Parts: sequence; C-alpha cells; structure tokens
Amino acid sequence: MECVPTKSCQLTLFLLFLLLLAPTICVADDAPGHSKHGSAFDSGMRTRPWVIKGIGDTPFPISTKSPEAQKWFDQGNALLHSFWFEEAERSFRWCLKLEPDNAMTYWSLARCGFNWFTVGVPNYDDKNFERYKAFLSEAVRRKSKVTERERLYIEAWEKAYAPQEKNRAKTMVAALQQIVIRFPDDMEAKSLLALYNIGQGSAFANELLIQQVLAKNPLHPGAHHASIHNWDGVSSDQAIKSCELYGKSAPDIGHAMHMPGHIYSKIGMWHEAAIAMDSATRTELRYMNDRLALPFETWNYPHNRNYLCYIQEQLGMAEASLKGSADMLAAPRDPEYNPENMGAIAGQGLEARVRALIKFEKWDQILAPKGIEWSDKEDYGKLGRAFAEALAFSATGKNFEARERVTSLRALVEKLKTPPVPIPVPAPAPPPSPLDLMADIADGIVSLGEGNVLEGQRKLLNAADLEQKFRDKGEYPNDPPGQAWPVMRLLGDHYRKSGDNKLAIDCYERALKNEPNDGFSLSGLALAHFASGNREQATLYAGRLSYVWSQADPNLKWLEDVRKLGLDAKPVAQTPRPERVYRPKELDIIGPMNWQPFQAPNLKVIDRSGKSVGLQDFKGKNVVLVFFLGDACVHCVGQLKSLNDRSAEFDGQDTIVLAVCSESPAKLKASKALDQSNVKFLSDNAHENARRFSSYDDFEEMELHSTILIDKSGRVRWKRTGGDPFTNIDFLLNELKRVNRPQ
Repeated sequence: MECVPTKSCQLTLFLLFLLLLAPTICVADDAPGHSKHGSAFDSGMRTRPWVIKGIGDTPFPISTKSPEAQKWFDQGNALLHSFWFEEAERSFRWCLKLEPDNAMTYWSLARCGFNWFTVGVPNYDDKNFERYKAFLSEAVRRKSKVTERERLYIEAWEKAYAPQEKNRAKTMVAALQQIVIRFPDDMEAKSLLALYNIGQGSAFANELLIQQVLAKNPLHPGAHHASIHNWDGVSSDQAIKSCELYGKSAPDIGHAMHMPGHIYSKIGMWHEAAIAMDSATRTELRYMNDRLALPFETWNYPHNRNYLCYIQEQLGMAEASLKGSADMLAAPRDPEYNPENMGAIAGQGLEARVRALIKFEKWDQILAPKGIEWSDKEDYGKLGRAFAEALAFSATGKNFEARERVTSLRALVEKLKTPPVPIPVPAPAPPPSPLDLMADIADGIVSLGEGNVLEGQRKLLNAADLEQKFRDKGEYPNDPPGQAWPVMRLLGDHYRKSGDNKLAIDCYERALKNEPNDGFSLSGLALAHFASGNREQATLYAGRLSYVWSQADPNLKWLEDVRKLGLDAKPVAQTPRPERVYRPKELDIIGPMNWQPFQAPNLKVIDRSGKSVGLQDFKGKNVVLVFFLGDACVHCVGQLKSLNDRSAEFDGQDTIVLAVCSESPAKLKASKALDQSNVKFLSDNAHENARRFSSYDDFEEMELHSTILIDKSGRVRWKRTGGDPFTNIDFLLNELKRVNRPQ
C-alpha cells in the first residue's frame, strides 16, 4: 500500500480535517443556525471551552482589557504548539466572545489553518482555507490598533499567506526572524521561528535556536515539538532528549505522546515507540469520549492508530495490530470526512490491515472473499489490491493469477503516472515513484515464484536500489511505512532459502540500517549465521530477537525457527538508550486502546401530549435523533419531510426518527408544517438537551442543526452538527446497515 512522506502524510489527514471546518462563503448570514459574524464561524467548535490541564505553559501576552480573554488566549496558544488546532480554535473563539474586536484573536484563529502543516500548500483557493483567509483579513483590518510586536506577527502571516507569494516558508522565516531580532526576549517568536525554519537550512543551527527557548523554559512544549520534527529523518537520535521531555511538558495532549514515537521507531527503540503511540492513542480516545467526538472529527487519531499498528507489527504483535486496523475500518463513515471510498480513517485502517497481513504472510485472509474491505472504486484502491493479491497468489503457488495481478498493477501504475491532460509537446518520462517501487517488488517476487530466479533477483535488486534512493532523498513513504518490509529483507530471505548465506547476511544487515532492530531481519540473521557455522553471531542475533519480540504473539514462525536452533540465547537490548518494555495492560489506566462508540448523553424531553420521553423508551431500536430549529426553518421542515418519506426504509433497519426543538409541546401539536406522521416530535425546555448533545452554539447562544445516529445499545454511531440540516438520507440508511451488521 502506498503512503506519502512524513510531513505530507500528516498534512493529508489535516487537510481532510479542515473539510470539517470549511464554509462555502465568508459573508454574514441571517439564516437560522448560521453565525451573525459570517460563514467563517458557521463551522468549527461551537460549544464553550473548558480549562485543559497538562498542555504546557507558554504565555503569550496580548493587548487586552480582559484577564479572562488573556487566559483563554494562552490556552489556545499552548494547544497550537502541539497541533491541537480544533481545541485551540475553541479557546480563541471564546476570547472573541469576551472581546469581539481583538486583532490578535483573529490572527490566532487564522493560525489554526494557516500553520506549519499548510505553509507549503501551493494553492489556497479551495474551500478548505476560505475561513482562515477571512480570519486573517479581520486581523489585518485591525492591525493599526495593536502594539508594534503584535503588528509584526500579523504582518508575518499577511506576507507569508499572500495570494501571490510563491515561497511561503521562506517568507515566514524572514518575518519571524525580524520579530526575534526586534524582541530578543520573545520566546514565542523564537519557538515559531524554529518550527517554520525546519527544512530551510541546517538542523544543527536550528537546534541552537531551540535551546535558547529551553534555557528559559525547559518544558516549553513548542520547543520540544520543534526539536523532534527538526531531527526526524535527519539524525533522529539527536531528538531523544526532547522525546523524553515533550510528553512531560504536555502530558494530556495526545500529540505530545505521539511525536516521540516517530523518533523511537526510527532508531529501533520499538518498545518505547509503542508506549508513546499507545499512550497517544489512548489519550486521544479519552478526549473523544469525554467530548463526544467521533474518530473522523479528530484529525490525529487515525494517524496515531495506524502508527501504533505498525509498531505493534514490529514487536511481533500481529493480533493487536490487526485489531487496531479492524477498529479503524469499523469506525463511522461520513460522506465527506470518512467516505467509503478511502476516507481518512478507512484509508489508514486499510493500509494497516494489508501491511500486517502481508508482513505476517496471512495469504488466505488476503485472498478470502471478505478478508479485506477493498476500496475498488478508485485506482489507488485497485492498485493496493493488485499488489497484495500478486504476493498472495505467488506465495500459494498460483503463478498464473499472480502474473495477472502484476500485469494489472503495471497498467494502473502507468495510468496514475500519466497526466490527465495530454501534453502537446514531447516531455521527458516522469521520474520513478513509489508506485514503480510497488510494481517492481511484486514483479520480482512473482518472477521468483515462477522459477525465473535471475529475473526475479534483478527486479528486486532494482527495487532495493530505488527504495534506497527514496530514503536518501527523504522521499520514502515512512509515516508510517505503507510497505510491509525493506526490500533488502526480502532479498535476504530469498538468498538464505537458496543457500547463499553470505549474501543473505549482507542483505539483512542493509535492511537493519533502514529499520533498526527489525525482528524479521534479526531472525534471518540468526538463521543465516547458524547455517554458516557462526554459532556466536547466531546467538547474538537470537538474543536481540528475543528482546525485541519479548511480548510477541506465540508461535510466530520467525521466532520459532530461531528457537529450534537450541542456542539458549539470553535477551539482549541493543538500543541507543535503555527503554521500558511495552506491556499494553499497564497503559489501561489512561483509557482504551481501540475506539468503541460512546454512550449517548441523557435525553429528557416531552412529547406533544406532555409525556416525558427518553432514549430508554426506544431500547432495542436504532434512533435517528434530529435537533431542528422549529417550523419557521424551511430547511428543517424539508429535512424532516425527507426522513418521513423514507420511513418504511428506516423501519426496515429497526430505526425510529425523533425530532427535537425548543418549541413547547402545544406549539408542536398545533404546527401544520410538522405533520409528518412517522416522525416523533419532542420539546426541549431551555435547550437543555441541545446543550448535552452539543447542538447549541455557546458563543452566540443559539440552537444548531444536528443529526445523530444512536444504535440499539444507546451508543452514538455518527453525528453532524452545524448551520445546515443534514439531508443525505441515503448515507444514513447505508450507515444504519453497517451498524446493524453482526459484529
């Protein structure tokens, strides 16, 4: 399966998350449920913030007459240092409620979308960024009213994100550098400069700037975060100190646990990497359950879980990895943010599942009719399937079918590399891409299976060379890797099984340089050295394998084959620093590792006859719960009519439709517009239920449109809240089918 390089993979997920916050236009709207401040405020967090502890201390003084506004601004600023953009926005929006004309608050709202992730995006014309343009425009409009220091911050973003700017990162670095020169005691300016300066020059020089911040504030979360990104993939071991301190500086932010896992996995500290990613995943899930957030509403959750799946694979914990991928695939779909066709979470789940099945050679599951939920509606999904099935058919001796898949794979690669619009003049052939790497690997493996040994070796050697070039240029997809193994490990396996142990040892050692302490290569080295008569080296590698896979699933053949050698090897840790052993049960105190639907809040409403109604009255039924704005809202009435018209289909899915608004039971009973006989209308006194279900805008104190799918056990399985009612009835019915599917 293909992924993309480190920052780009996270950027892809973040851009998908921005779709959650994307309005259509940025003008004021008097329609019910829409913000009076313009459509930039129609999306994003619309409930009041709360004091979040354990996020780090990064004060950022601004011009304000409100100490409370300063408090929320500081909280938002600390959250931005750990890329918790959605919660940062919630804090800044409350600042704006307290002080509606504050320029720095508008500037920071813009930073929630215009940040280090997106500074390299070439096109800001799509709808993802409209609201951040609007926020920045409001800050610029007010910049004459602020201090020189504050004006320089606003102008840094104004220059860097100007429509005509071609090199935003360089422009941002130059502007932030001027703030640092003018205000040398401003640690926030230095921290931001260090972040945006990553990749712009010397990592060592940038680290000197980071150390200036840490000299003043040893637990500055932004400085440690920047240090980890600064060294990630450059000289990863240089970031170990910040890995040890970042989580301590912001212990209640999942991303602060997550980032050390990047470094630990690259230097072979797999147990410490697993502890980091598992802690991050559980911290994110705890937040999601506390705040009634679904997986597609938290951009970093699928990235955490996929990374944890990968690290669990590297520890020989196949079942834990496959459980994680299954949970991602079972997470709620969404027509925009997690569609059936390779959504943010579905795509990560599919990548993790296929990678683990290939790595642990579970060929029957790959080929089983319902073994994998393939995404065959687009070419990248077909590509992944052709690759996996080529390997599986070859491994099971079905060479004809394997070759067919390679042919299909090659055709898809060429199609995806061909420009969609023909180029009128002759153009050079595009350079090799990770797609070519996939095709070469599959072709080489299938050729070996067909008995074409020299051809198979040639293709795999070419693939290994191409892979190394990608790695050397920082273009190898490793965030986490979509590929199951380094190609050199495959060659090591081939040469060892062919009896050429010298070549096998060389290949395994090369593979370990790219994936330190990889258990599969350690196993191969133990076996190859033993077969070569070098019992001492075989024992060393067997001991290293025994340590790395100390918590592995029982009966893995790579471990069992080494145990059969009778070497009596003691576990040996060969890591840059001592590390803790990953035992998932010990992390249960944080919360669950895998996503499960959360219980719906208490519903206590009154029907048209004055009778009290709650979700318990519909036990054994699915519920579509709609919060609407009354019969004066024509869009609401249209939504309810659409639901009523499909009532037979909802009945077929054991589902009842409840519609809640703040009108009194008498008004609901008298309304001629609300005459849908198959919808149960309910009254919500003083918006109490709307608040519990986050269907109320605390910033502007108004009701919102919400549609919520609750299963027969009273758990929330999907929801959508905003300025417009949800009208995709086909999606609701399809999601209900998924909910009703036997587990």
